[in-house]
Amino acid sequence: MDVVMGVVDTAVTSPWFYVVLFVVAVVDGFFPVVPSESMVITAGVYAASGQPDPVPVVVLAALGAFAGDHVSFLVGRWSGGRLVRGLRAGSRRHAVFGWARRAMAERGGLILVVARYVPGGRTAVTATMGAVGYPVRWFSLFAAVAAVSWAVYGTVLGYVGGVAFEGDPLKGVVVGLGLALSVAVVVEGVRFVRRRRAGARPRGADGGGAGAGPLAGG
Repeated sequence: MDVVMGVVDTAVTSPWFYVVLFVVAVVDGFFPVVPSESMVITAGVYAASGQPDPVPVVVLAALGAFAGDHVSFLVGRWSGGRLVRGLRAGSRRHAVFGWARRAMAERGGLILVVARYVPGGRTAVTATMGAVGYPVRWFSLFAAVAAVSWAVYGTVLGYVGGVAFEGDPLKGVVVGLGLALSVAVVVEGVRFVRRRRAGARPRGADGGGAGAGPLAGG
C-alpha cells in the first residue's frame, strides 16, 4: 500500500498531472469509463496539503468536461440526423424520439446539469441533446454551468477529505469518493421517484408543451 500511495503522491504532485486531468476529463465526456471525477477528488485531497494548486485543477477539469460534452453532443447530432431519416411515422421509435425532443425542449438545461453528477448519465444526455437538435448556444451555456459546478464540487469534496484526514490522503480520498457516491445515489433516488410519479399519470397529461423551450420552432 505504501508503494501505491508513493506512486499516487508522485503522480498527483507532478506538473504533468494538470495535462492528464484535462485529457481524462475530455475523454470522460464521451467515453464514461474514464474516472475523471475520481481524479478531481484525489486532486482536491492533495490540494489540502498544498500540491496541486486547486485553482488550475478546477479550471482544467471544467474545460475538459466542457470540451468532452461537446464531443458527445456532436456525435449525437451526427448520428441523430441519420436516425431521424430512418424513423417511420407512427412507430414506437418515432414516439420515443418525439418524447425525448419534448423533454429536452422543456427542461434540457436542468437535465444536463443534474446528469453531470450521475456517472455515465451525462454522456447519454449530451448525445441525446445532439440527436434531438438542441440549439448549440443553449447547450454550451448549460454545459458550462454543469462543468464548472462539477469541477468545483469534486475539488471541494476532496479538499474537505484532505483537511479532515491530514497526513492520511488515502482516507481523504475514500471520504471524498464516498460523499460523491452518496450524492449520486440521492440524485438517482429522486429521478426514480419522479419516473414513478410520471408513469402514474394518465397518458397525455404532460400537455405536449414542447413550444415552451429552446427547441420550439426548430
